[in-house]
Amino acid sequence: MKQELDDYLCKVYPKLFVERNMEMTETCMCWGFECGDGWFDLIDHLCNEIQWHIDKNAKVGTEQFVCTQVKEKFGTLRFYGTGGDDNINSMIWFAESFSGKLC
Repeated sequence: MKQELDDYLCKVYPKLFVERNMEMTETCMCWGFECGDGWFDLIDHLCNEIQWHIDKNAKVGTEQFVCTQVKEKFGTLRFYGTGGDDNINSMIWFAESFSGKLC
């Protein structure tokens, strides 16, 4: 992904991409977004929905989701992380499934 798109996502969603500049011994996000620019809008929308859900449900115990890797594998998006809840897992599953129809 182009550096300016990478920078945008990390700036707009700092809680999701808190690991972006960590060492490779700590996270796979050190490699950046390992996918093409064609998935930028999908990733941006997914991140917006995830962070909105977390912010809305923080008082009822929804843990902050932290992205640990974003990449392309077998022609589809892979979006890995820790935290969150079943709703976030469903959002990620949908985005990953939908990605195969975009590019």
